[in-house]
Amino acid sequence: MSISVEQAYAQCRAIAKREAKNFYYSFVALPPHKSNAMCAVYAFMRKADDLADDESLSIPERRQRMAVWLEDWRRARAGAPTDDAVFVALKDAQRRFQIPDDLLEKLVQGTTLDIQETKPGVRILEIDGRPYEVYESISALYDYCYLVASVVGLVCIRIFGYHGTEAVKLAEETGLAFQVTNILRDVKEDSERGRVYLPLDELQAAGLTPADVLQGDPVLLRPVMLSLAAKAKAMYLASDRLTPMLDRDSRAAMWVLAKIYRMLLERIERMDFDVFSERVSVPTATKLRVLGQGMAMTLWNRVAAR
Repeated sequence: MSISVEQAYAQCRAIAKREAKNFYYSFVALPPHKSNAMCAVYAFMRKADDLADDESLSIPERRQRMAVWLEDWRRARAGAPTDDAVFVALKDAQRRFQIPDDLLEKLVQGTTLDIQETKPGVRILEIDGRPYEVYESISALYDYCYLVASVVGLVCIRIFGYHGTEAVKLAEETGLAFQVTNILRDVKEDSERGRVYLPLDELQAAGLTPADVLQGDPVLLRPVMLSLAAKAKAMYLASDRLTPMLDRDSRAAMWVLAKIYRMLLERIERMDFDVFSERVSVPTATKLRVLGQGMAMTLWNRVAAR
């Protein structure tokens, strides 16, 4: 029995509501057809992430499962029958909002970077008998952030609707800001997985090494984390310029998302970059308050558009 588009979107929304800790709050501020599309894109990314991060499987096994899943998606996209709710919803969203195949392929490429055999700009260093992946430079880190976050922004603005060619560059910069914020929040968790995203050139400029990251000393790492935070704050200005370029019914969603991520970065700074004692997050009550402000903005934009 085939699944309807409506059922497919409902399943994707359930996935987004359960898993998208920050993104889902912005989805709610969108009109239903755009919110559905965002949930479909998120569910697609979530599945790719889950396949790439399944530590119960070896990396070669993960690559094989990813290849099979991606080929299934390509066949569904080309018109082959499918009962996969994510594929059904994403195919509809792609058609509605003219999302290029290339961008969706890059979404998957970004989620699979951590299981690829070769990673440009990444050096494998052995620390205490264990191999760690270390990004060699801030430039290499930005290349990584482009694939895992900026590409998401490029998909989003196609769903949001935008005018002006500059919006593309601003969406890329906004994605970089979000991902650098994630990197600062997740230093502890990433190092436990054998990954050091604090770039080697930034560490060396502060007289540090990747081994220092593993100590989990926020005082020691503060100069590097402060430098990355400053870069992220500068890039968040792109979201301020991007928002007026979006369709009126999508501006609140962009504002909500950027506001929550900015608040996350501010909380990291207020904790003096101690992301090791506890995981830093924006409280749900605060997110709901931001969402309320965003919904008020949505109503105002609707009135202004009449």
